[in-house]
Amino acid sequence: MPATGSAPLLPVGEAQARLLAMAGPLETETVPLAAATGRWTGQDIAALRTQPALDLSAMDGYAIRHADMPGPWTIIGESAAGAGFEGSVGTGEAVRIYTGAPMPSGADCVVIQEEVARDGNHLALTGEGPGKVGRNVRPAGNDFAEGRIILPAGTRITPRHVALTALAGHGALPLPRLPRIALLSTGSELVPPGENTRPDQLPASNAVMLGAMLASLPCIAEDRGIIADDLSALTHCLAHLTDRDIIVSTGGASVGDHDLVKPALEAAGGAIDFWKIRMRPGKPLICGRLGKAIFLGLPGNPVSAFVTAHLFLLPLVRHMAGCPAPLPEQHEATLGIDIPASGARDDYLRAEMRDGRAYPLAGQDSAATFGLAQAAGLILRPASCAPAKARETVTFLPF
Repeated sequence: MPATGSAPLLPVGEAQARLLAMAGPLETETVPLAAATGRWTGQDIAALRTQPALDLSAMDGYAIRHADMPGPWTIIGESAAGAGFEGSVGTGEAVRIYTGAPMPSGADCVVIQEEVARDGNHLALTGEGPGKVGRNVRPAGNDFAEGRIILPAGTRITPRHVALTALAGHGALPLPRLPRIALLSTGSELVPPGENTRPDQLPASNAVMLGAMLASLPCIAEDRGIIADDLSALTHCLAHLTDRDIIVSTGGASVGDHDLVKPALEAAGGAIDFWKIRMRPGKPLICGRLGKAIFLGLPGNPVSAFVTAHLFLLPLVRHMAGCPAPLPEQHEATLGIDIPASGARDDYLRAEMRDGRAYPLAGQDSAATFGLAQAAGLILRPASCAPAKARETVTFLPF
């Protein structure tokens, strides 16, 4: 639905819902376990084997029949991990066994080596011994059985899950493929970070910031550089990115003479779904489509770009990567100071945490990156909120 300049501002929640509805998890690819950490499962993952596959000893000692307690026993062989005892344990017999070794046929418990004395092949009990059948034994299937769901769909894979799936027989997993993201910085005043700048120029900070924000997510982010305020150049660049999953521009999303993102998107064959959000900072966000890509035009001021990326870009990437709960977490926090009423838009106040309380930072300007760097998260003040006193509870979105 094309937006117009006179259209009412879209509430943040509605804009997030519309954005996520534009895409689902991406198609599946086979991913080696070594590369799976940090990605979400798009389907249930079941065990391919039972663990342990056999009854195993949980201790170093001797495998015996509990009915033969308190001994003595005759040692008839040895069982080690990967080299089990092939025979069977009969009355009065014992097998030397090590932790992780298969329990021999006929034995039903293990007497630990500290509670026996061995003289050649003769074994005598010196301690209490195993108190019951099954003592010091890990039974087959004690961890999990073949066919059990070990990773439900929507699980974010950690190193712990990698160990589990490896033991469950998997060398690779079917996972949603990585979203491909193109990052564009627009503005004739911008120069690459680290280069000398004239007084009328500005280092381009947004693309490196967004790349850093995306670094913790399963995606492929590519910085496509700086595009000057030139409609033809921006249109040409956008037209060559239609095979990406997400295109993100920063700057040029408002209504000034040099704000060319909206006309360039349309000239490249794209369509706008919504534009202008009822929020501060970040009002001039644009969302649309260009080819197969979802297009996000973020504001150019770094704080606005950061806040809108936190609320829109990162949730979209999580959603496409298979995360079942992609929106930012919201918690309750106690205010440290009084704050005034909010205006006609939702306010996202950069705040620091001190002594368990949230303190809005003094500088809330949308270009104030020093304050942003000090912030621990955002205090959300919905539109038309009454003033709030210190010690009142507010909604807090941690970074």
